Amino acid sequence: MEVLFDDGRSALYEFSMLDELELAYCISIHKSQGSEFPIVLLPLLGGPPMLMTRNLLYTAVTRARKLVYILGREECLGQMVKNNQVRRRYSALCGFLRRQRELLP
Repeated sequence: MEVLFDDGRSALYEFSMLDELELAYCISIHKSQGSEFPIVLLPLLGGPPMLMTRNLLYTAVTRARKLVYILGREECLGQMVKNNQVRRRYSALCGFLRRQRELLP
């Protein structure tokens, strides 16, 4: 088996050496934030509108250094482009910081 690496190198593996290879699957868009990859495969098969947003699409596409493949339904892509809804985050951070400030001398 021949393995091609991102930097152009290749390596030949005999059958007896295949256990040295590690099977890889995928990474979610959320976990990929802050990272870049040479190629991104983006399957668009549908999902809840609160997840299928323009921001998520932007994050996915901007992870690629060279090439993006968008696979799936064109309607999903259109829905994501149109869905510019920004979800408000609700956390206790603001209240926590206020209480901490009150405790300061």
